[in-house]
This record gives sequence, C-alpha cells and structure tokens, in this order.
Amino acid sequence: MNFKLIFGLSLFGVGMALATVWFIPSVIEPFCWLAIYVACAWQIAKYAPRRYFLHGFLISILNCVWITGIHIILLNTYLAHHAKEAAQYTKLDKEIGLTPTMAMLVLAPFIGTFFGMVLGLFAIFARGIWSDR
Repeated sequence: MNFKLIFGLSLFGVGMALATVWFIPSVIEPFCWLAIYVACAWQIAKYAPRRYFLHGFLISILNCVWITGIHIILLNTYLAHHAKEAAQYTKLDKEIGLTPTMAMLVLAPFIGTFFGMVLGLFAIFARGIWSDR
C-alpha cells in the first residue's frame, strides 16, 4: 500500500470541501469530481504498487472524512451558499428530527463507500490502460 499516495490524493477532498463551501455550486460539483477521479485513477495506476481498487476506495473514504468535517465546521456558510441542500436538510429536520450535522454524519459513510467503489473501479480501469504502455 502506498499511504503517501492515498493521503496526498485525498487532499483533493480538502480542496473540494473548501471550494464547495464558497465557490462551486452543486450543479458544477459532479464535473469537478469526475476530473478529480480521472486524475486520481491515473495516479493510482501509475504509482500504486498493487491493490488499485483498495487505493481508490481508501482515497474516497478519506475524502469523505475531510469533506464531512469541513462542511460541518463551516455548516452555516455552506448552507448559505447552497439553498437547495439547506431546504433538504430543513425538511429532514422537520420530518424525522435529523439536524444537518447529524444528517451529514449519517449519510457520509454511505456516500464515501459508494464513491470509493467508483474510484476503485476507475483505478482498475486506468491500470488496464496504463499497463498497455
């Protein structure tokens, strides 16, 4: 396992967490993540010794930790810049008593796991392409 690679690539999560608080709207965010996942998959394929899926999965899990933590710390600012998400969190709070912080903490492991599998598969695919060169 290349833990330096995992940690380094997970810092994209810090950057995206901060950028989504102030600059990147929700409609643009998926395209940013796609570019990040392609770049991460290429780096994993190039520098991971093996276990490409696991590298991608762990990067995404660490991304999830960074993003959740930063969004919780900057919750008021995040919600002020994301009206749609604020409305969804308000609805969750009214319907089932789940505050925005609790909702983020509950949903984060599922989101991290799903996108970890996506990045893991991207990494395997990238290794297949990279190994041909």
